[in-house]
Amino acid sequence: MGPQVDPVISADKPPARTDVVVVGGGIIGLSTALFLARRGLSVTVCEKGDFVGEQSSRNWGWVRRMGRDPRELPLIVEAMRIWDDMNALVGADVGFRRTGILYLCDGEEDVDHHLDWLKRAGDFAFDSRLARGAELADLLPGAARSWHAALYTASDGRAEPQKAASAIARAAAADGAILMAKCAVRDIETSNGRVSAVLTEYGRIDCQSVVVAGGVWSTKLLRRLNLRLPQLGVRASVLRTSPVAGGPNGAAWCKEFAYRKRLDGGYTIADGSQNRHDIGADSFRYFKDFMPMMRQEWGSFSLGLSPPPPSDSKGETIFEQTRTLDPAPMDNRLQQTFSDLQKAFPIFRGAKVEQSWAGMIDATPDAIPVISKVQSLPGLIIATGFSGHGFGIGPGAGRLAADLVTGDRPLVDPTAFRYERFIDGTRPRPTTGSETTRWETNRISIRRDRIGSRRDQAKD
Repeated sequence: MGPQVDPVISADKPPARTDVVVVGGGIIGLSTALFLARRGLSVTVCEKGDFVGEQSSRNWGWVRRMGRDPRELPLIVEAMRIWDDMNALVGADVGFRRTGILYLCDGEEDVDHHLDWLKRAGDFAFDSRLARGAELADLLPGAARSWHAALYTASDGRAEPQKAASAIARAAAADGAILMAKCAVRDIETSNGRVSAVLTEYGRIDCQSVVVAGGVWSTKLLRRLNLRLPQLGVRASVLRTSPVAGGPNGAAWCKEFAYRKRLDGGYTIADGSQNRHDIGADSFRYFKDFMPMMRQEWGSFSLGLSPPPPSDSKGETIFEQTRTLDPAPMDNRLQQTFSDLQKAFPIFRGAKVEQSWAGMIDATPDAIPVISKVQSLPGLIIATGFSGHGFGIGPGAGRLAADLVTGDRPLVDPTAFRYERFIDGTRPRPTTGSETTRWETNRISIRRDRIGSRRDQAKD
């Protein structure tokens, strides 16, 4: 079961007509709805399960510019400006604090990697710099070990995933957006070559535009329109602790663990090096698309098969059959991660593990998102594939998606995020030297997943 999320009240029934339907009730879709509603458009958000029930509430809670793919840097700069004003924008404390983030280095090879990013970031490096020695020790109170160096960005920050998107949802509703939970979109209708309606489990909603912001589900919905979007799900496991007095105030990553202080005084802890991908039909369908990523991280891959997913049946679609994607966390791995953290920071030895969970990251072959009109189908906008770093960039992505709907001047140049890069022969690649080549600074381990397997039970 995922973490407890601040509640969002759903409307009783969807309207017969709206200007825009947003498919997906995570931080991207809800941010899009908020900015559209504030421009006077009628907006309906359809979420197949509960709002903020999947990855938008299950992520690390980092809001970072450091280490991002250079193609994302203009957008994260704008997103962080929105985060600075977020409490006033939504009328609630979402926990955003600029408390700094560290990428800890074991040796000069790690330092060289980060120096390469600083060079690529150019003017967008801002205050990111190397920290060493006594300065680094001061940034790691309670640490019992030392690190060779760290890439440090004081202006990066943290926020609360279980609060932020819910607050954005409530603000959107206050501005007139209609929020529909447990209202799956089964299909998107077209007329005269453009989007004309969505078909939900409760009936048809006529509209002029549709924004598909469904995370890992987006590929399946777009396939019903014969649109090809290479995207794979990556399972990430997380735990949270009880409050820890005197611990580090910000967030940090190293090969053994990653941490982020929470608003409640506890910490969100994750494995710093491994996530998991459960091989399915899309893994083979998009194998060639992901080959460049696999070559860069080949040492981290082992391949296996998972059970087939459910299919439409008995008048229900797969979107209704799985209301909330709730994968099991890799608890054994998390236990090792927490043990490694306690060795490095003895101050955590008295902390209790309050909960663990997993979420499914929507990853693209080049590890940057699609935020784009679809040229072959006017009225359709896609906002998905955030590859494990959508929470921090989410408000900016929602603003950009709203710009694409209304035709206003885009918040940033959206060219890098265009959908057509996957179908026009561009052959997208991850950027060498960027942290996104590690899919949110993590190497991906694809392991065998067979229901009932003793081997997997031992691992998990």
